[in-house]
Amino acid sequence: MFVTISTTGTAAAPATDLGYLLHKHPGKAQAFSTSYGTAHVFYPEADAERCTAALLLEIDPVALVRRGKGKGRGGAPDAALAQYVNDRPYAASSLLAVALSAVFSSALRGVCNARPERAAAPLPLRVEVPALPARGGPELVRRLFAPLGWTVTADPVPLDTAFPEWGDSRYVRLLLESERLTLAEALRHLYVLLPVLDDAKHYWVSADEVDKLLRAGEGWLAEHPEQKLITSRYLSRRWSLTRQAMERLELVRLAEADDSEVEDIDNAVEAESETEEKPTPLAELRRDAIIGVLRASGASRVLDLGCGQGQLMQALLKDARFTEIVGVDVSMRALTIASRRLKLDRMGERQASRVKLFQGSLAYTDSRLKGYDAAVLSEVVEHLDLPRLPALEYAVFGAARPHAVLVTTPNVEYNVRWESLPAGHVRHGDHRFEWTREEFRAWAHAVAGRHGYTVEFLPVGPDDPEVGPPTQMAVFAADANGTRTEKEAKPA
Repeated sequence: MFVTISTTGTAAAPATDLGYLLHKHPGKAQAFSTSYGTAHVFYPEADAERCTAALLLEIDPVALVRRGKGKGRGGAPDAALAQYVNDRPYAASSLLAVALSAVFSSALRGVCNARPERAAAPLPLRVEVPALPARGGPELVRRLFAPLGWTVTADPVPLDTAFPEWGDSRYVRLLLESERLTLAEALRHLYVLLPVLDDAKHYWVSADEVDKLLRAGEGWLAEHPEQKLITSRYLSRRWSLTRQAMERLELVRLAEADDSEVEDIDNAVEAESETEEKPTPLAELRRDAIIGVLRASGASRVLDLGCGQGQLMQALLKDARFTEIVGVDVSMRALTIASRRLKLDRMGERQASRVKLFQGSLAYTDSRLKGYDAAVLSEVVEHLDLPRLPALEYAVFGAARPHAVLVTTPNVEYNVRWESLPAGHVRHGDHRFEWTREEFRAWAHAVAGRHGYTVEFLPVGPDDPEVGPPTQMAVFAADANGTRTEKEAKPA
């Protein structure tokens, strides 16, 4: 198996910086042992103007069979022979993807202490794979790589050049070119899409493959037009894992959107003329209302479920009564931004002990979330498809079961007060629904009844006498008797 990665440079930014980014010196060849053979890294060319790194993976067919845990043994003699006579040593596959991850692990993560600015910046890149299995042909290759910013050349490899009438094989010669991508992005694309095009894995696909896929696909897979095909093939068509990955990808857009993005219309709509005093943004009113209820409840250990980029957590940290604040989000990118916003790397030990960030899906139960005083779901539920709400309901109210749960969501009736919002449109493109006050209350009462909570309702923002407030809040409290009561709260 063979792949080359090339870049060009200038005197100020020489192409040989590729050696720093890959953490492999251009002046020497290196060999690395893998489970199935030996990976060689060398540089066919390396000067200031152009540099090419090559990865050659030598497969040990005996090791490949022995580590296959008996797959293919027994049965017809030709089946046993096929264990040793196959295309694995010659065509790019999951074996090459695993080698890329092992040999270029730091580059895959975008880590380069020697040249951090180069690691973070797009490079002129050229990637060549001489033999790539493509179940779906050159057209599928283009559909997978082109939306990611690559110029794609996928030439079919004929079965035999001496007999053109035999037609083409299932392999292509792949050439990718781009000036818009970082090296880390390029490597992550290859890591995911090489086995997808081969439509096979050389190892058993277990549940941890979902996490690997989402890590490598962060920033691009959630929006890829072929997301379903990529996810299914990468996970060897295991439906339970594919469904789990698709659900988590569905939540990525939710998790990555902070308050200003989720309600991006708030500030624009509420802004008055320049001569008038600027009103308080709805996102800020929402945070203030949440914190006020948490204080009144006496909560000290708080969960921010779907914490996004950490705005609410940042506000909670300013109040010493909140001794433990846990942010949960499905997106590592959002959690990274939250960590930077909270300045966790510069916090004192005492302050840092108050904060935790967890990666997790709100549609699945999580034992780490049990035993807390309160949980907040701020502008979260409307980003889920309605059939997924029961899963979130059980994970929060049934399994985690905090003493108090605060849920905020838009009030669709208030939308008519915003002239800049076209009739019939929701406030954000990712909202799957927006509830009326009656619909929200019906859902909240049903949830409270099923799980032994009482529920109160509070307006957030100006409470219009005709259409109500722009944001509606439900405050659930665990009922010691396990029976539902219904209360209406007046705004403070």
